[in-house]
Amino acid sequence: MKVSDFNYNLPQDLIAQTPIEKRDESRLMVLNKEKETIEHKKFKDIIDYLKPGDVLVRNNTKVIPARLYGKKETGANVEFLLLNNIEGDIWESIVRPGNKLHIGTKVIFGDGLLNADILDIMPGGTRKVKFEYEGIFNEILDQIGLMPLPPYIHEELKQKDRYQTVYAKYNGSAAAPTAGLHFTPELLKKIEEKGIEIANVTLHVGIGTFRPVKEETVEEHEMHSEHYYIKKEDVEKINNAKKEGRRVIAVGTTSCRVLETVADENGLLKETEGDTQIFIYPGYKFKCLDGLITNFHLPQSTLLMLVSALAGKEYIMKAYEEAVREKYRFFSFGDAMLLL
Repeated sequence: MKVSDFNYNLPQDLIAQTPIEKRDESRLMVLNKEKETIEHKKFKDIIDYLKPGDVLVRNNTKVIPARLYGKKETGANVEFLLLNNIEGDIWESIVRPGNKLHIGTKVIFGDGLLNADILDIMPGGTRKVKFEYEGIFNEILDQIGLMPLPPYIHEELKQKDRYQTVYAKYNGSAAAPTAGLHFTPELLKKIEEKGIEIANVTLHVGIGTFRPVKEETVEEHEMHSEHYYIKKEDVEKINNAKKEGRRVIAVGTTSCRVLETVADENGLLKETEGDTQIFIYPGYKFKCLDGLITNFHLPQSTLLMLVSALAGKEYIMKAYEEAVREKYRFFSFGDAMLLL
């Protein structure tokens, strides 16, 4: 299968640079997989497509302000992007300029609030870094770190919490699970009042989610790894729904990846923690998932391949063409799609 089969023409002005003022006022494209219909709604109308007994599975990871600007002892400017916490105060980081940050280099952030030592050069050129500080690491990050916005967003984010879901709980992501950005506390309350259950998973989104597919064929691409866990109470909600024939609908591709990684052949889950490199593309047989809420993804991306696996490539590419014609907003701060 060719990667180029998942290309589409996207005018640059449709890439959303800032979040919409009210989260649930974004647009919603509703796709019915069986009938292959396309409807245009507002996101808050999603409640009309959810039925009592459905289980919405959302990713409650929290984005950390993982972009840090500092100086070497020589005074030269450097930039760090924290990728994942290896152990304690040791992190894997992308560093710039990479050729100037050797093992043993010391870096100062926030006038000494945070100091870093380069311990090792890791595969791919990232660095193993040890931080030293006084106080609480996450509070220092909140003070001096910036949200690690995707490379296609060029506007400054005025409110940090807009690149965070309203239910974000566990620190660890370098990027937001963007399908969840559309929900408001009020909409979630209405959904629960309608008899729809909400379950949580946690998958810490890595910056690899933006990595382009460089191979010519889909099958040759090697997926990045991301850490996840799912708790017993959430497993029980999802398993009960599967056993009773009720729908399980993932909020975002990250929640989808956890469900499909953990599910057995009957679509049932168990409480677990681990790392996933699952790569879902057309031909994949879904075990747990019945529906998906997602944003519009980059051309030739693994996420576009995932939604194509769920609904069929021709239908998805047709929907994307219509989204371009109808001037939907694309990517992280863009509009949403519901696939049922």
